[in-house]
Amino acid sequence: MAFGPVQLLVLGFDQPDFQGQIVAELDRLKEGDLVRVIDGIAVHKHEDGKVEVLRRSDLSDDEAAEFGAVVGALIGLGAGGVEGAEAGAELGAAAAAAERSEPDKDEDEWDVLDEIPPGTAAAVILLEHRWAAPLRDAIRSANGFAISDGWVHPEDLVAVGILAAEEAALNS
Repeated sequence: MAFGPVQLLVLGFDQPDFQGQIVAELDRLKEGDLVRVIDGIAVHKHEDGKVEVLRRSDLSDDEAAEFGAVVGALIGLGAGGVEGAEAGAELGAAAAAAERSEPDKDEDEWDVLDEIPPGTAAAVILLEHRWAAPLRDAIRSANGFAISDGWVHPEDLVAVGILAAEEAALNS
């Protein structure tokens, strides 16, 4: 199975007011085969210090093992060539299977829990962009490759405007 491009999202929430809208939107995008959550964890630390953890993956056990094998193979390839790729694939598949069988075993070891202030929440989501796979494949078939990629946020455009205004003021 081929996977689409994968994005790592790290999100923070001040004074979170979760009403289910994020999960509902992820469900809608999954139903349209636009994205899938490969792995996700959200942590909400209440004012009293109580911690709620929500985990999510849209992958079946077989898909998770295959994804783990692909990631392990790529890391192994970089570390030790073809032999490293083979060993990495086996380790990656085994790690994915272990995570599925004991998903909460490392929750106490997740040191970032201590860093989340009371009354806030954080989420880490590994998101597969399935809509982009055909575009990626078309680019590859035309012998194209990524030189750079990134997200342009509204705040980035505001910053460009501020710089343009400052530059115009200096030149006038």
